[in-house]
Amino acid sequence: MPIFMMFGKYNQESLQNVSEERTKKAVKIIEKNGGKVVSMYAVMGEHDLVFTLDFPDSDKAMAASVSLQMLTGISFTTSPVVDVEQFDHLMSEIKNI
Repeated sequence: MPIFMMFGKYNQESLQNVSEERTKKAVKIIEKNGGKVVSMYAVMGEHDLVFTLDFPDSDKAMAASVSLQMLTGISFTTSPVVDVEQFDHLMSEIKNI
């Protein structure tokens, strides 16, 4: 399955509702959309949360991202990723054009 990075940013309201229960609901939303959690981290800096997720496709990733924002009030940015080896291969193909 394709891997997606999901970056979350709290606002004042969403920060007040942090709980283990809400996190469990978030995981259920991801799974309901065919996703699997690879990792979930709280971080400092530009983003407050960083998730690594497997989804069947970008439609399911987008549906989960919007559903999570509706549940939590957290603003999420979701991006597909490729591993560096695959990226290197893609770049070598571009150079050959």
